Amino acid sequence: MSPARRRGLAEEVADQIREAIFNGAYAPGAQLREVELSGVMDVSRGPVREALRILEREGLVRCAWHRGTVVTTLSSEDVAELESLRGALERLAVERIIAHASEEDFVSLEKVAGLMERARDEHEMVRLDIGFHDAVFATAGHQRLAEAWEAIRCQVHLFLLTRIGHSTEGYLTRVPEEHRELVAALRSRDVQGALDLFAAHRRVAVDVVSAERVPG
Repeated sequence: MSPARRRGLAEEVADQIREAIFNGAYAPGAQLREVELSGVMDVSRGPVREALRILEREGLVRCAWHRGTVVTTLSSEDVAELESLRGALERLAVERIIAHASEEDFVSLEKVAGLMERARDEHEMVRLDIGFHDAVFATAGHQRLAEAWEAIRCQVHLFLLTRIGHSTEGYLTRVPEEHRELVAALRSRDVQGALDLFAAHRRVAVDVVSAERVPG
């Protein structure tokens, strides 16, 4: 076996680049040049190259020999796959929450949803949206389910950034209300009603993104 490695510089560089993507500094399709990133962050190109590999495994960037590294632009197929997989994961989460969650769990979810009322801009709202779904999967109490969500979490974040890149009309006012309704559906312990509402919630963002791709 090779020696164990501590968290190193490449992980810190990956954190900074990921944060820049989530803040909107690098939009989908933006090129990420090793030499520029190493200069901005005052590190050698080695850690930057390794950081980009980390982000590629997360699905946030794509590397091609003829184009270099770019922030991932999600295709229609990407969106469809994310939607179907996220839906399958959320189904299990909803079923487990309704079967096992306590009143304290519902109160905690309400508090997380309530944070959205104070979002200052769309990027913060996206973060809070992801944070709410983090809480949903944590509340489900299923370790492997939480790990499966973690595997697509960054790509879902990127998808929501794509959504606000297409349209922000009514976004800041609508999203908090949608999440309050999700918590209420879970609290009602109506499995099918909650599943339908979670599906409708996902569909809103998919429809916004898909509408922009329909020739007019």
